[in-house]
Amino acid sequence: MPDLANVVDAIEIDSAGDAPGQHASEQIIALSDFIRQFGDGLLGAVQEQNPPVYQDSSNRDWDVLLDGLLRKPFDAQREVVHAICELLIGSGESGSVINGEMGTGKTLMGIATAAVLHSEGFVRTLVISPPHLVYKWRREIIQTVPRARVWILNGPDTLRKLLQIRSMRTKPEHPEFFILGRVRMRMGFDWRPSYVTRINGTSRDAGDGQGSHSSERQVLRVAACSHCGEIVHDDDNAPLQVHIAADYLNRRRMACHHCHEPLWTLTRGKTPDKSQRERVLDALRQIPSIGDKTAERLVKNFGEAMLASMLEDNFHNFINLMDDDGELLFSDRQAKRMERFLGNNEISFGQGGYQPTEFIKRYLPKGFFGCLLVDEGHEYKNEGSAQGQAMGVLAACASKTILLTGTLMGGYADDLFHLFYRLNPRMMIEDGFSYNERNSIGPASNAFMQAHGVLIETQKERDEGSHRTARGNRDKTSITKGPGFGPKGIMRYVVPYTAFLKLKDIGGNVLPPYEETFIPVPMDEMQKQVYDMRLATTLRRILNDSLRAGDHSLLGVVLNVLLAWPDCCFREENVYHPHRKTLLASAPSLYSDVEQMPKERKLLEICREQRQRGRRVLVYTTYTGGRDTTARLKVMLEQAGFKVAVLRATVEAAKREDWLADQVERGVDVIITNPELVKTGLDMLEFPTIVFMQTGYNVYTLQQAARRSWRIGQKVAVEVIFLGYEGSAQEQCLTLMAKKIAVSQSTSGDMPETGLEVLNQDGDSIEVALAKQLVERT
Repeated sequence: MPDLANVVDAIEIDSAGDAPGQHASEQIIALSDFIRQFGDGLLGAVQEQNPPVYQDSSNRDWDVLLDGLLRKPFDAQREVVHAICELLIGSGESGSVINGEMGTGKTLMGIATAAVLHSEGFVRTLVISPPHLVYKWRREIIQTVPRARVWILNGPDTLRKLLQIRSMRTKPEHPEFFILGRVRMRMGFDWRPSYVTRINGTSRDAGDGQGSHSSERQVLRVAACSHCGEIVHDDDNAPLQVHIAADYLNRRRMACHHCHEPLWTLTRGKTPDKSQRERVLDALRQIPSIGDKTAERLVKNFGEAMLASMLEDNFHNFINLMDDDGELLFSDRQAKRMERFLGNNEISFGQGGYQPTEFIKRYLPKGFFGCLLVDEGHEYKNEGSAQGQAMGVLAACASKTILLTGTLMGGYADDLFHLFYRLNPRMMIEDGFSYNERNSIGPASNAFMQAHGVLIETQKERDEGSHRTARGNRDKTSITKGPGFGPKGIMRYVVPYTAFLKLKDIGGNVLPPYEETFIPVPMDEMQKQVYDMRLATTLRRILNDSLRAGDHSLLGVVLNVLLAWPDCCFREENVYHPHRKTLLASAPSLYSDVEQMPKERKLLEICREQRQRGRRVLVYTTYTGGRDTTARLKVMLEQAGFKVAVLRATVEAAKREDWLADQVERGVDVIITNPELVKTGLDMLEFPTIVFMQTGYNVYTLQQAARRSWRIGQKVAVEVIFLGYEGSAQEQCLTLMAKKIAVSQSTSGDMPETGLEVLNQDGDSIEVALAKQLVERT
């Protein structure tokens, strides 16, 4: 059996050049054909050189613990828990990844793994969660782990709770979970300069202009350290005068050079402190069915101290409040709404703030948290993001780290570089990818891309005519990244540390069938004529000329117009240059408010068919701002007899689950929303049919939004439909989305099974690749 590295090199031989005596076309073989011919042998070589950490050898003690959970994992989920625990405990690794397809129960698997780690001595689990899922995590932990204790670190009282946590000395008998919202995780504190004023006398020579000199004493008011009294000096080593001290120190957090005490102090910021009464009233007004008058009456009758205690610690007592006659204050319907709201949200009355990440790093011992669970782990891949850096700090503080994600890779190799560096820095440093002498990680990221990613080198030659002594040519070479992650990188960084789970692997008829379909919609004759003649042709020519001149400022403008106009041609379109403000192209309004466009007619047809089958429909549209299409779709569907609701960004993320339950309760047929608003956390089981009017560019969003209703607990078949105008930039965009999905799924050990696959006949970012296609057609 050939060595795996040689096999991989054989796959990549076309990128290294032809072997002597052979033509390139004779050596290139499609990867799918290669796997089909040599898959068994390749799998044997992989297993021989990379023996699996876990292979059907269950730990009996762990099984007993998993059987004791309130919600027992399915067999496939149990296998993932065993595999991750074997990696972290048996092999001693510090980091791992659960790459589960959307809907496979990553939250349950993460909680179950944390429970096993607790039994092995890795007590206390810190969870980093998207802010709108913090209380869903709490609910699922309580529903899964018997006698679990859950702390929420997501409110203004986070510092008070962290101080309580620091006082814990004994190991907890039962699992403890601390849930931290990722936004709160990196929220810092406000500060202001802190110093005292000193009188500093200095001498200077004063001349009389006739050669005689005298000494003159000058008195200065200068800033000094409030701890030791040492005078503060500026960059020129001159005493820092008081009249400029506040501005100077406000631009930097300095310490005294003598005693090293900070020359700044924490402050609560500009928001004035509220009284407890005001804070309790504000909290009451957030609860469904409680308005200003009811809130005032409750505070008057029961007192702010009693209500604050109930809302923080025991909201069930609040829901069951009684009047003087022993009658419940709230009706059954009110109580149900309140319980749902208070079960998904937390009301706290602390004030002030301190960055939790900084507190954990400075004041809690390393390993205080035995396990760090990172939900939506792919969100922390960016190099310079504050959230990504904060996650790296917390991973270094915890003993074990587990990333939960459904889309580990978004298409590019450097998506994974920073993620793996935060998850397992020792491995990356051993491979030569570390900070340089200037404390920069950029060169290491570039080296990682060269070793495992795809770099596209473009060389342009420009003829600049003949000079007096030589012909003038200028070569210009540019290198851009393309989508792709090499098999060596997958085998080194992904496979050894990742447990994969697909919905189809769960088996046992747990999930119903899932189908994705792409439907090309022909434009009306006038719509197509205006699109082709007045917009597409003109804008492509202008974009081509602009790109040739090295001006990329039109790229976003042209792409947005060509993608949006077919869906928004109910309004006049004028396209202006972003800098010069000159008119580039224009198109008239083609449809009135009551006329239906082809895609809208298709949507109505789909909704009618689904209603006859007793199915609700979820409609995604990305145009909810200046080109808002949601109001138009809502009116059109309501005129056709459908009960419609629009989920907008004004509904707070933490309250969207409650909002959705209310809509289902009132019998809604169709919900319209932007896929960005529901891409994580929401289980939309009541909407088994999903229609994408548009998709946008984001692979993460597309994949997650498409699976909102195909999740554990779904009982009926799920149908996902993509609509795109035939022959337009929309169809090209969907084609490119299919390509990026194929690349992202290569790190999941699977080829795409998506309705967009029919478009995937062939990398660049989607925007750049789409621009190239547009320019090539001019």
